[in-house]
Amino acid sequence: MSELLKVEALSKAYRTAGRQIAALDNVSLALEAGETLGLVGASGSGKSTLSRVLLRLLEPDSGTIRFAGQDWRALGGADLRRGRAHMQMVFQDTLGAFNPLASVASVLDDPLRIHGIADRMQRPAEIAALLERVGLPSAFAGRPVRTLSGGQRQRVAIARAIATRPSLLVLDEAVSALDVTIRGRILELLVELQRERGLAYLFISHDLAVIRAISHRIAVMDAGSIVEEGRAADVVTAPQSEAARRLIAAVPRLMTEPV
Repeated sequence: MSELLKVEALSKAYRTAGRQIAALDNVSLALEAGETLGLVGASGSGKSTLSRVLLRLLEPDSGTIRFAGQDWRALGGADLRRGRAHMQMVFQDTLGAFNPLASVASVLDDPLRIHGIADRMQRPAEIAALLERVGLPSAFAGRPVRTLSGGQRQRVAIARAIATRPSLLVLDEAVSALDVTIRGRILELLVELQRERGLAYLFISHDLAVIRAISHRIAVMDAGSIVEEGRAADVVTAPQSEAARRLIAAVPRLMTEPV
């Protein structure tokens, strides 16, 4: 595998009530093509800030981001828009991520049109293929997003994310709002897509059980810093940081599961 994403010394601070709070403090990580890095930490540890900085939805105060061999922070305008086709995001809020008045077809048509993936005549077939790939009938194209269940909306969100044929998906608590059965099915879908398309995932969650189920490696965040990183099995069975030990203690059944 080749290195797809490399982050070095990334920092981001917020100023609130006259105080400066370090949301990211000298964060460094790397992700290879086709790999899943699970990013786990308690609420407020900096996970979501990192995801938004990577997508350039927020600008960091310092540090470097290299994605697919490019200086990601140096891109702007049309270059950044083209680059974003290769790094897509799936959010936790399956309703807030869409215009609730939009149809499924329009939600999936937008990335195909904006990034020139298919022309007007080809897009209906492409939309049908995307829906079928995420386990939804092509007839769903005509349905309003607001009429779908949470699991169905998250499948549409994944379909939208893969429409641009990205190499990296950033998944920010993407299954945490779903019930256990639906969560398992979505995780199975993500694994299938990774095998088929060689996708890399930065999978962000506070749930170590979910992170372990899907990740090759795990990075643990605490107070804006990565305090531990290693193979998923190693982090779970022999945690080196207090933050990881606290997370494992919250899910005691992990300690007796086979590696």
